[in-house]
Amino acid sequence: MAIRITGIRKPGGLSNSHTAISHYRWIEDGKAISTISERKVVVDWVDGGVVAYVSDGVNKAYCGVRENEHGTRYLQTITNGKYSDNLLSLPEC
Repeated sequence: MAIRITGIRKPGGLSNSHTAISHYRWIEDGKAISTISERKVVVDWVDGGVVAYVSDGVNKAYCGVRENEHGTRYLQTITNGKYSDNLLSLPEC
């Protein structure tokens, strides 16, 4: 299964950190229904083999799972072999 992440939710909307994202809005490839799920749920899916990505309609940036020093697991996009901030530029949902 592959999902395209189309939005993020951050409590307060102020923090510019991947760990501040509490929810992701996503659409499963081939489906038309958008769903919002908690960060932990989506991170567990990606750990289990689901492919998650962000797209501008032409290019895709795939998501990997990272963990900070406090043990918080989160998604971050990888572009040209380096972690990037594509998720943080998505609209709030």
